[in-house]
Amino acid sequence: MTRITLTMQDDAVLAEFRASKALLEGHFLLSSGRHSAHYLQCARVLMNPERAARLATALAAKLPHDLRRQINKVVAPAMGGVIIGHEMGRALQVDAMFVERPEGTFELRRGFSLEPGDKVLMVEDVVTTGKSSQEAIVAIDAAGGEVIAAAALVDRSAGTAEFGVPFTALVALTFPTYAADELPPELAARPAIKPGSRVQP
Repeated sequence: MTRITLTMQDDAVLAEFRASKALLEGHFLLSSGRHSAHYLQCARVLMNPERAARLATALAAKLPHDLRRQINKVVAPAMGGVIIGHEMGRALQVDAMFVERPEGTFELRRGFSLEPGDKVLMVEDVVTTGKSSQEAIVAIDAAGGEVIAAAALVDRSAGTAEFGVPFTALVALTFPTYAADELPPELAARPAIKPGSRVQP
């Protein structure tokens, strides 16, 4: 396996988001159902292949070495995790696939399959509550894989997301999020935008 050496400091990661106009301000309804004045549109930061490769290589370099060398599959939840999942597969030199929700529950489709004993990295673009990542891990386990690590470009959970395996994020951000009934007045005064969320406002 190719040695992975690229490291990035938090300010360098945020510079990538700003350069791609992926760090947005306003009133956003997140896929978790919570509200925020900030939104990271990872689809924008990942739309440039060279930038996506840099970020994935840096994230792969942060994985614990003992786990990194065991991983032989990458699985990401669709839609948000598809691009970073593919780039993580490239960085780790293993196959990458994704789970999706044809009937509301994550599953492997499109001919994707896992072999018993496959050591899987589950990767997301952004983790807020961790719910979709947890659901993806359940689907991976059901398909016969063993998730040995989880990763994300951005951890917005303030350290609260738990997956039962080591979790690595390229950068952790602590923009506050709010339930619908606890919005501050300045946020409540603005209409909520649903930027790529699976939850309808």
